[in-house]
Amino acid sequence: MAHASGAHFASTDRWGGVSAAPYAELNLGGAVGDDPAAVRTNRARAAEALGLDPAGVVWMNQVHGKDVAVVDGPWQKGETPAVDAVVTTRRGLALAVLTADCVPVLLADPVAGITGAAHAGRPGLVAGVVPAVVTEMLRLGAEPDRIVGHIGPSVCGGCYEVPEAMRAEVAEAAPESWATTRRGTPAVDVANGVAAQLGRMGVTSVGRSDICTMESADHFSYRRERTTGRLASYVWLEEQS
Repeated sequence: MAHASGAHFASTDRWGGVSAAPYAELNLGGAVGDDPAAVRTNRARAAEALGLDPAGVVWMNQVHGKDVAVVDGPWQKGETPAVDAVVTTRRGLALAVLTADCVPVLLADPVAGITGAAHAGRPGLVAGVVPAVVTEMLRLGAEPDRIVGHIGPSVCGGCYEVPEAMRAEVAEAAPESWATTRRGTPAVDVANGVAAQLGRMGVTSVGRSDICTMESADHFSYRRERTTGRLASYVWLEEQS
Protein backbone atom coordinates (compact mmCIF):
# COMPACT_ATOMS: atom_id res chain seq x y z
CA MET A 1 0.00 0.00 0.00
CA ALA A 2 1.57 3.28 -1.15
CA HIS A 3 0.64 6.41 0.76
CA ALA A 4 0.24 9.66 -1.17
CA SER A 5 3.23 10.98 0.78
CA GLY A 6 5.65 8.45 -0.69
CA ALA A 7 5.51 6.10 2.30
CA HIS A 8 4.98 2.41 1.59
CA PHE A 9 3.33 -0.06 3.97
CA ALA A 10 2.95 -3.76 3.15
CA SER A 11 2.03 -7.00 4.95
CA THR A 12 2.27 -10.59 3.73
CA ASP A 13 -0.20 -13.43 4.04
CA ARG A 14 0.81 -17.09 4.33
CA TRP A 15 0.68 -18.05 0.64
CA GLY A 16 3.21 -18.19 -2.19
CA GLY A 17 6.21 -19.60 -0.36
CA VAL A 18 8.12 -22.88 -0.21
CA SER A 19 7.88 -23.87 3.48
CA ALA A 20 6.32 -27.21 4.39
CA ALA A 21 3.66 -27.72 7.05
CA PRO A 22 3.25 -26.52 9.76
CA TYR A 23 4.98 -23.42 8.34
CA ALA A 24 3.19 -23.53 4.99
CA GLU A 25 3.80 -21.64 2.90
CA LEU A 26 5.33 -18.15 3.12
CA ASN A 27 6.95 -18.32 6.56
CA LEU A 28 9.30 -15.36 6.99
CA GLY A 29 10.37 -16.06 10.58
CA GLY A 30 13.86 -17.46 11.05
CA ALA A 31 13.46 -18.59 14.67
CA VAL A 32 10.38 -20.82 14.59
CA GLY A 33 11.94 -24.14 13.57
CA ASP A 34 11.52 -23.90 9.80
CA ASP A 35 14.22 -24.87 7.28
CA PRO A 36 16.55 -21.82 7.03
CA ALA A 37 16.89 -22.28 3.26
CA ALA A 38 13.11 -22.11 2.87
CA VAL A 39 12.97 -18.93 4.96
CA ARG A 40 15.68 -17.32 2.79
CA THR A 41 13.75 -18.22 -0.35
CA ASN A 42 10.51 -16.91 1.13
CA ARG A 43 12.11 -13.62 2.18
CA ALA A 44 13.54 -13.16 -1.29
CA ARG A 45 10.16 -13.88 -2.91
CA ALA A 46 8.34 -11.46 -0.63
CA ALA A 47 10.89 -8.69 -1.18
CA GLU A 48 10.92 -9.12 -4.94
CA ALA A 49 7.11 -9.03 -5.06
CA LEU A 50 7.31 -5.62 -3.33
CA GLY A 51 10.06 -4.34 -5.60
CA LEU A 52 12.62 -4.49 -2.79
CA ASP A 53 16.18 -5.79 -2.73
CA PRO A 54 16.04 -9.00 -0.62
CA ALA A 55 19.46 -8.16 0.82
CA GLY A 56 18.32 -4.65 1.72
CA VAL A 57 15.65 -5.40 4.33
CA VAL A 58 16.27 -4.82 8.06
CA TRP A 59 14.97 -7.63 10.31
CA MET A 60 14.95 -7.75 14.10
CA ASN A 61 15.62 -10.31 16.81
CA GLN A 62 12.31 -9.63 18.56
CA VAL A 63 12.06 -10.27 22.31
CA HIS A 64 8.85 -8.47 23.43
CA GLY A 65 10.76 -5.52 24.89
CA LYS A 66 10.95 -1.81 24.10
CA ASP A 67 14.53 -1.31 22.90
CA VAL A 68 14.95 0.66 19.67
CA ALA A 69 17.90 0.48 17.25
CA VAL A 70 18.80 3.18 14.72
CA VAL A 71 20.00 1.60 11.47
CA ASP A 72 21.43 2.77 8.17
CA GLY A 73 21.47 -0.63 6.47
CA PRO A 74 20.89 -4.35 7.06
CA TRP A 75 22.79 -6.05 9.88
CA GLN A 76 25.97 -7.93 9.12
CA LYS A 77 25.63 -11.70 9.51
CA GLY A 78 25.38 -12.69 13.17
CA GLU A 79 24.90 -9.13 14.39
CA THR A 80 21.09 -8.80 14.67
CA PRO A 81 20.45 -7.36 18.15
CA ALA A 82 17.56 -8.13 20.47
CA VAL A 83 15.28 -5.16 19.77
CA ASP A 84 11.59 -4.68 19.08
CA ALA A 85 11.80 -1.46 17.09
CA VAL A 86 14.05 -0.01 14.41
CA VAL A 87 14.34 3.52 13.00
CA THR A 88 16.22 4.78 9.95
CA THR A 89 16.92 8.08 8.21
CA ARG A 90 17.74 6.27 4.97
CA ARG A 91 15.12 6.51 2.25
CA GLY A 92 14.56 3.29 0.34
CA LEU A 93 15.65 1.10 3.28
CA ALA A 94 12.85 -1.29 4.22
CA LEU A 95 12.21 -2.12 7.89
CA ALA A 96 10.43 -5.40 8.66
CA VAL A 97 8.38 -6.70 11.60
CA LEU A 98 7.57 -10.39 12.14
CA THR A 99 4.21 -11.32 13.70
CA ALA A 100 1.71 -14.13 14.15
CA ASP A 101 -0.96 -12.28 16.24
CA CYS A 102 1.13 -9.39 17.63
CA VAL A 103 0.73 -5.90 16.17
CA PRO A 104 3.13 -4.64 13.50
CA VAL A 105 3.48 -0.85 13.80
CA LEU A 106 4.74 0.96 10.67
CA LEU A 107 5.57 4.68 10.74
CA ALA A 108 7.07 7.27 8.38
CA ASP A 109 7.75 11.01 8.29
CA PRO A 110 8.17 11.55 4.53
CA VAL A 111 9.31 15.17 4.94
CA ALA A 112 12.15 14.33 7.32
CA GLY A 113 12.90 11.05 5.54
CA ILE A 114 12.55 9.00 8.73
CA THR A 115 10.86 5.60 9.08
CA GLY A 116 10.20 3.41 12.10
CA ALA A 117 8.84 -0.07 12.70
CA ALA A 118 7.86 -1.76 15.95
CA HIS A 119 6.75 -5.20 17.13
CA ALA A 120 4.00 -4.57 19.68
CA GLY A 121 2.61 -7.65 21.33
CA ARG A 122 0.85 -7.50 24.67
CA PRO A 123 4.16 -7.34 26.62
CA GLY A 124 5.56 -4.70 24.25
CA LEU A 125 2.43 -2.58 24.61
CA VAL A 126 2.84 -2.65 28.39
CA ALA A 127 6.61 -2.04 28.19
CA GLY A 128 6.10 1.03 26.00
CA VAL A 129 7.65 0.06 22.67
CA VAL A 130 5.22 2.34 20.80
CA PRO A 131 6.15 5.59 22.60
CA ALA A 132 9.80 4.47 22.44
CA VAL A 133 9.88 4.18 18.64
CA VAL A 134 8.06 7.49 18.16
CA THR A 135 10.40 9.21 20.64
CA GLU A 136 13.43 8.00 18.67
CA MET A 137 11.92 9.24 15.41
CA LEU A 138 11.28 12.65 16.98
CA ARG A 139 14.85 12.78 18.32
CA LEU A 140 16.10 12.36 14.75
CA GLY A 141 13.92 15.18 13.44
CA ALA A 142 10.48 13.75 12.72
CA GLU A 143 7.35 15.73 13.65
CA PRO A 144 4.29 13.94 15.11
CA ASP A 145 1.80 15.69 12.81
CA ARG A 146 3.85 14.68 9.75
CA ILE A 147 4.11 11.01 10.68
CA VAL A 148 1.84 8.66 8.77
CA GLY A 149 1.40 5.12 9.97
CA HIS A 150 -0.21 1.76 9.50
CA ILE A 151 -1.17 -0.97 11.97
CA GLY A 152 -0.93 -4.37 10.25
CA PRO A 153 -2.88 -7.62 10.71
CA SER A 154 -3.14 -8.88 14.30
CA VAL A 155 -5.43 -10.81 16.63
CA CYS A 156 -8.57 -8.81 17.41
CA GLY A 157 -10.04 -7.96 20.79
CA GLY A 158 -12.94 -10.32 20.20
CA CYS A 159 -10.53 -13.27 19.99
CA TYR A 160 -7.63 -12.45 22.32
CA GLU A 161 -8.89 -13.99 25.56
CA VAL A 162 -6.73 -13.41 28.67
CA PRO A 163 -7.15 -13.83 32.45
CA GLU A 164 -8.95 -10.96 34.19
CA ALA A 165 -5.79 -9.87 36.03
CA MET A 166 -3.84 -9.68 32.77
CA ARG A 167 -6.54 -7.56 31.12
CA ALA A 168 -6.34 -5.15 34.07
CA GLU A 169 -2.53 -5.00 33.86
CA VAL A 170 -2.55 -4.17 30.15
CA ALA A 171 -5.34 -1.62 30.61
CA GLU A 172 -3.19 0.23 33.15
CA ALA A 173 -0.68 0.91 30.36
CA ALA A 174 -3.30 1.42 27.65
CA PRO A 175 -6.92 1.73 28.86
CA GLU A 176 -8.17 1.47 25.28
CA SER A 177 -6.92 -2.15 25.12
CA TRP A 178 -9.66 -3.30 27.54
CA ALA A 179 -11.85 -5.74 25.62
CA THR A 180 -14.30 -8.61 25.95
CA THR A 181 -14.48 -11.71 23.75
CA ARG A 182 -17.63 -12.61 21.88
CA ARG A 183 -18.27 -15.14 24.66
CA GLY A 184 -18.16 -12.37 27.26
CA THR A 185 -14.78 -13.31 28.77
CA PRO A 186 -11.86 -10.91 29.47
CA ALA A 187 -9.79 -9.94 26.46
CA VAL A 188 -7.16 -7.48 25.23
CA ASP A 189 -7.28 -5.42 22.03
CA VAL A 190 -3.59 -4.69 21.47
CA ALA A 191 -4.17 -2.80 18.20
CA ASN A 192 -6.60 -0.44 19.95
CA GLY A 193 -3.99 0.17 22.62
CA VAL A 194 -1.31 0.82 20.00
CA ALA A 195 -3.51 3.32 18.16
CA ALA A 196 -4.25 5.14 21.42
CA GLN A 197 -0.59 5.30 22.42
CA LEU A 198 0.29 6.70 18.98
CA GLY A 199 -2.46 9.28 19.38
CA ARG A 200 -1.11 10.38 22.76
CA MET A 201 2.26 10.95 21.05
CA GLY A 202 0.52 13.18 18.48
CA VAL A 203 0.53 10.58 15.70
CA THR A 204 -3.04 10.48 14.44
CA SER A 205 -2.77 9.75 10.69
CA VAL A 206 -2.76 5.98 11.09
CA GLY A 207 -4.42 3.36 8.91
CA ARG A 208 -5.38 -0.01 10.29
CA SER A 209 -5.81 -3.51 8.87
CA ASP A 210 -9.21 -5.09 9.42
CA ILE A 211 -7.73 -8.62 9.36
CA CYS A 212 -7.81 -10.70 12.55
CA THR A 213 -4.98 -13.21 12.23
CA MET A 214 -6.71 -15.72 14.51
CA GLU A 215 -9.87 -15.68 12.38
CA SER A 216 -8.14 -15.63 8.98
CA ALA A 217 -7.02 -18.95 7.47
CA ASP A 218 -4.84 -16.88 5.11
CA HIS A 219 -2.62 -15.68 7.97
CA PHE A 220 -0.38 -17.31 10.56
CA SER A 221 -1.72 -17.26 14.13
CA TYR A 222 0.28 -18.43 17.13
CA ARG A 223 -2.80 -18.55 19.33
CA ARG A 224 -4.65 -20.72 16.80
CA GLU A 225 -1.80 -23.03 15.74
CA ARG A 226 1.08 -22.67 18.26
CA THR A 227 3.72 -24.16 15.92
CA THR A 228 3.40 -21.98 12.85
CA GLY A 229 5.10 -19.43 10.61
CA ARG A 230 5.44 -15.67 10.81
CA LEU A 231 4.02 -12.90 8.65
CA ALA A 232 6.08 -9.84 7.78
CA SER A 233 5.06 -6.19 7.59
CA TYR A 234 7.30 -3.66 5.88
CA VAL A 235 7.69 0.12 5.78
CA TRP A 236 9.93 2.18 3.51
CA LEU A 237 10.08 5.61 1.89
CA GLU A 238 10.63 6.18 -1.81
CA GLU A 239 14.11 7.38 -2.65
CA GLN A 240 14.12 10.93 -3.94
CA SER A 241 15.06 11.28 -7.58
